[in-house]
Amino acid sequence: MVNGRTERGPRIPIILVGNKSDLWPGGSMEAVLPIMSQFPEIETCVECSAKNLRNISELFYYAQKAVLHPTAPLYDPEAKELRPACAQALTRIFRLSDQDLDQALSDEELNAFQKSCFGHPLAPQALEDVKMVVSKNVAGGVRDDRLTLDGFLFLNTIFIQRGRHETTWAILRRFGYGDSLELTDDYLYPSLPVPPGCTAELNHFGYQFLQRVFEKHDQDHDGALSPLELQSLFSVFPAAPWGPELPRTVCTVAGDWLPLHSFLCQWTLVTYLDVRRCLGHLGYLGYPVLSEHDSQAHAITVTRERRLDQEKGQTQRRVLLGEVAGAHGVGKSAFLQAFLGRSLGLQEPTTEPSVYAINTVHVSGQEKYLILREVDADGLLDVASDAACDVACLLFDSSNPASFAFCARVYKQRYLDGQTPCLFVSSKADLPPGTLPPGPSPAEFCRRHRLPAPAPFSCAGSAAPSTAIFSQLATMATFPHLVHAELHTTSFWLRVTLGVAGAALAAVLSFSLYKALVRSR
Repeated sequence: MVNGRTERGPRIPIILVGNKSDLWPGGSMEAVLPIMSQFPEIETCVECSAKNLRNISELFYYAQKAVLHPTAPLYDPEAKELRPACAQALTRIFRLSDQDLDQALSDEELNAFQKSCFGHPLAPQALEDVKMVVSKNVAGGVRDDRLTLDGFLFLNTIFIQRGRHETTWAILRRFGYGDSLELTDDYLYPSLPVPPGCTAELNHFGYQFLQRVFEKHDQDHDGALSPLELQSLFSVFPAAPWGPELPRTVCTVAGDWLPLHSFLCQWTLVTYLDVRRCLGHLGYLGYPVLSEHDSQAHAITVTRERRLDQEKGQTQRRVLLGEVAGAHGVGKSAFLQAFLGRSLGLQEPTTEPSVYAINTVHVSGQEKYLILREVDADGLLDVASDAACDVACLLFDSSNPASFAFCARVYKQRYLDGQTPCLFVSSKADLPPGTLPPGPSPAEFCRRHRLPAPAPFSCAGSAAPSTAIFSQLATMATFPHLVHAELHTTSFWLRVTLGVAGAALAAVLSFSLYKALVRSR
């Protein structure tokens, strides 16, 4: 009856109760101890009497404790050691608490851990007593007056052996673990609804936390994470959260090292594309505990609807999405890599291509994250745009005029009836132009549809590609009300300049009128 179902699921905690103890003055505990040793799912044994109310309250206390803080998932009584799942969870907690990555917890780190889990730090003498107990029982448990991982695991083993397993459970649950010793969905994925037309962005709390994470793992303080340092960062994840396409998605330095700017770009991309995934990643990094917030949803802001941005003629969003569409062979992938500062001569063939590239650009003095997404040419004409992008870049090969005809059809099919700003880009501008077929030229087509003139672009050679075209795309995305206007770069900035000059002139006239009124008095 005790373990008849243990093969089919987790063991249910059991309290062995000897009732009517008033009829057995001598007690029967000696006969029960062998049974407890044989069946580890028996949490404890207690004798009670309903007649004289002996141990009745204790019985319910132990029953409640067995359910809320079971021993079986944590400890193997036969091996007298922590179970692997428990040791793995506590190891992750130790790594999150080890802020300087020296493989040991200092007094400051121990107190921060203690305060986070139990609400108050340890007294100095209590800290010394803990380290003394560990050093006497575990070789290498204390190193340079700091608690090592072995010492940390030993402390939790002692808690459980002495019947204080609620202490270990308090630690585990503070860091998001459930009864199965896995991070719960409530912890990893707190509720954060993103209505249609809205997007998710990291706010300054999120960026500050991620910058601290970066600085923690940048052990050589060179401003970039090496593959080994990135592996150390990922050690608290069940699997690497980013794939091998990372070097083709963000800017990297020699040897695919990841600088802080690119690190934040990648997090921005993940947040924008899959906010649930970002919430989970922040949970694995311990955001709620280390930042002292209720959940990692505190690190993310949901923007207003894109429709409202178009009505107001400006967006306050910091993350913008652009589609890059065009026929096969026009240079879409090279265009994305040029956005990351890589000229055609520096772009190496890869088996891990990325359809995304993210970098920062400046628009009217503000830094914006621009995401470029390469749209597959296959089936492009059969599917209407979902209007989820902020700007469209229609790429055609200047040396192959037939590619423009494809872009023109894409524009009419996907963007003509919408409000998405569009820019035609003439790629491979370093090559001689091809012979135009009958029909309107690219410039004439753009004039007819009140679009900006086609922008020439080339990333040939070894020099860094120009960033002007990417700034133009970001500007068009930031000011979507100019979608059907003549949005040449010079005329646009002329409008901005005239607007500023007009505001200044109005201020001067108002001040002059004020002075005249004062003198008249």
